[in-house]
Amino acid sequence: GKGFAVVASEVKDLAQETAKATEDIGARVAAIQQDTGGAVEVITRISEVIAQINDFQTTIASAVEEQTATTGEMSRSIGEVSNGSARIATNISDVATASATSKEGVEQTRQASAEVARTAEDLRGLVSAFKY
Repeated sequence: GKGFAVVASEVKDLAQETAKATEDIGARVAAIQQDTGGAVEVITRISEVIAQINDFQTTIASAVEEQTATTGEMSRSIGEVSNGSARIATNISDVATASATSKEGVEQTRQASAEVARTAEDLRGLVSAFKY
């Protein structure tokens, strides 16, 4: 009888400790579940931020691509303007050359006219000497 009472008391104490341990484990599991829920919320927010960053990167990449295209178009236009300016400079040089050639022709014509005038004057003098 007395030994059975000691064993029963030990079993009762062991049952109480088991209940306390089970309660403690339950509380810890609940705390872990709560922490896991918080972690899931944080991960969800991080995922949203990453998605926003991805959207921003896409927008920036699009803007950079558009800027690159615009810069290329500007460069092409500047090249065309440069080529046009070079053609204009060549044309101006050609006009200057033609003008110089015309000036030389006019000077030669003036000299020839002066020579013809002198010759005509000489002929008049000769013709007037032969009067009868």
